[in-house]
Amino acid sequence: MPGQGVIDQRMRAYYEQRAAEYDDWWLGRGIFAARERPGWHEEVEAVLDAVGALEPKRTLDIACGTAFVTRRLRGEVVGLDQSETMVQIAAARLPHGRALQGDAVPLPFGDGVFDRVFTGHFYGHLLEGERERFLAEARRVAPELVVLDSALRDDVEAEEWQERKLNDGSRHRVYKRFFTPDALLGELGGGRVLHAGRWFVMVAAP
Repeated sequence: MPGQGVIDQRMRAYYEQRAAEYDDWWLGRGIFAARERPGWHEEVEAVLDAVGALEPKRTLDIACGTAFVTRRLRGEVVGLDQSETMVQIAAARLPHGRALQGDAVPLPFGDGVFDRVFTGHFYGHLLEGERERFLAEARRVAPELVVLDSALRDDVEAEEWQERKLNDGSRHRVYKRFFTPDALLGELGGGRVLHAGRWFVMVAAP
């Protein structure tokens, strides 16, 4: 997840600790099994299909996590995450790609090395000020940015600090934002909507 200087050490430790159970959120397992999320599984499949439908390109997935989504990207793919355990899991899922441990800001790549930057459920964790730094780095390494994140719903605020619980019972405080497609595109400077649903939004911006 977010790099040092972008997200503090507590957030970094949270995602390292969460790595072994990260997929449970997507799959509705473990502590998420009892959550009421109407249409969740169908929309997860729709989002994964939309990711797989993206044109094959040299793509950098920032904060790739376990590569649950990354593995649907076509073309030459590099997954980047600060968590050592996330990267280990991702590497096994990307036999035709690479998974690297590193920070999002600054990115450890030269200018224009990729055709696309993809990021899923990362941008919504960035505080004001951190977003600008991330976007500058993303646009430095690629001419296109695809952002997948959480949709704004009636039962959540546009931004909030959440208390999250892991399977071991530990609790963690996490900053989180939710988006409408238009609001997300407005922040990114325009582009096109790739998915707009109850649970997820995905947009592409130049």
